[in-house]
Amino acid sequence: MEKFKNTAQLTEADSLHDNLEKMGTDELLHAMNIEDKKVPEAVEQAIPQIIALVDIIVEKMQEGGRLFYIGAGTSGRLGVVDASECPPTFGIPEGTVIGIIAGGDRAIRQTVAFAEDDRTQGWEDLLEHKIDPKDIVVGIAASGNTPYVVAALEACNKSNIITACIVCNKDSSAAQVSKYPIEVIVGPEFITGSTRMKSGTAQKLVLNMISTAVMIKLGKVMGNKMLDMKLSNNKLIDRGTQMVVEKTGL
Repeated sequence: MEKFKNTAQLTEADSLHDNLEKMGTDELLHAMNIEDKKVPEAVEQAIPQIIALVDIIVEKMQEGGRLFYIGAGTSGRLGVVDASECPPTFGIPEGTVIGIIAGGDRAIRQTVAFAEDDRTQGWEDLLEHKIDPKDIVVGIAASGNTPYVVAALEACNKSNIITACIVCNKDSSAAQVSKYPIEVIVGPEFITGSTRMKSGTAQKLVLNMISTAVMIKLGKVMGNKMLDMKLSNNKLIDRGTQMVVEKTGL
């Protein structure tokens, strides 16, 4: 790692594993698992940063604000997933948590060439939702240098909209322009530069922590049960029925 003294390049640093094509299946999977085990430890180191972000999100949402995630590629998809799961899980109105991905909805399933390099589209995408200072915007970018995300955060700052980010490099552009940066330093990927692996896992864990903690603090959980989940299939109807039985004794 000596040649990567600049930790801003860490997500692009050479993998600690080599000659992958010569490994057997057993060796490959165990090597991946070795790297994956590092992710929750890296997330733990970022908990103080996550606490600060959760508390400000709760404050803004109690004032009627919305939570926006904005990202490109894997990072954008993870934000869209987390946002889309909040209404059925916690019963919040659609549009309270919003995921935006560079390239639009098509980019959820397909790569949209150079979408992440557009420095104007991110802010334009936010404007389509009539974003205002009551809202809060979380940029998601493994490198922390994605132009689509960084420029959107810069525009938010100019409009007095609170900004945050989830990145996997230290001292990235996104962290420097965010009021609430979350830096989860997971180290080089198993396949060099493939941030869909450890970085993506770290981002998913942090998103789970943010949305779940926010919803608990907004009163969407009692004990350890979801109060307002939507009974949209038989499994959830059974779960809801059991919750009522346990609570009432009926």
